Amino acid sequence: MTVSPERFFIYLLIMAGITYLLRLLPMLLIRRKIENKFIRSFLYYIPYAVLAVMAIPAMFHATSYLASGIIGAAVAIILAYLFKNLIIVASGSCVAVLIAELIIPLFI
Repeated sequence: MTVSPERFFIYLLIMAGITYLLRLLPMLLIRRKIENKFIRSFLYYIPYAVLAVMAIPAMFHATSYLASGIIGAAVAIILAYLFKNLIIVASGSCVAVLIAELIIPLFI
């Protein structure tokens, strides 16, 4: 199914407008500092929760074998637990998945 260029740009403008409104409305409606501790902690952890919800399923579905996804996730968790920086965690888990993807077919 293809979409005509005119329809695409209409959809794009609608999407951009909605995205802009979602970012603009909180700034317009909330002008003072939020002092409620619960709301502040809730807003603080939202980016981490969203990142986890997006990344964790991708770890297991982006590989050829579920086992290599599990190995990559385990390596990432271990490196993060050891307080390694993001580059080390991401690189280590990618290398672990690569090695697992090369080794797993030998046993199947």
